Amino acid sequence: MFIGEYIHNIDEKGRLAVPVKFRSKLASGAIVTKGLDNCLSLYPEEAWNKMVEKMEELPLTKSKSRAYARFILTGAFSVEIDKQGRINLPATLRGYAGVKNQVIVTGLGDHVEIWSTKTWEEYRANIEKDSVNIAEELGI
Repeated sequence: MFIGEYIHNIDEKGRLAVPVKFRSKLASGAIVTKGLDNCLSLYPEEAWNKMVEKMEELPLTKSKSRAYARFILTGAFSVEIDKQGRINLPATLRGYAGVKNQVIVTGLGDHVEIWSTKTWEEYRANIEKDSVNIAEELGI
């Protein structure tokens, strides 16, 4: 399971050092794609395959199903962890998420999210002040 929040840098070639605790779960292959809320999502292949299976079950006759599948799948790239524990984030994805030099890497159970520091700080501040309402609405 991926959990935690880490601050990491992206080098001039667009490479991100994956947190050490996450590397073994991503070593056999991973997919990075556009995530919701203007972040990037990084999935181990097994979790990615499960998500794709769920998307294949969506009714293609519904425009929102097609739109979601296009959003996730057309932005997806296969990545490998190099010997230094880094992955290369494609320029198109870095642009989408607004990630430049420093990023926040968060664990979300079955996948990892990569956020621009500014976007993450704004998002986290909003959910922290509304956490009681969110939990209540979800029945947690």
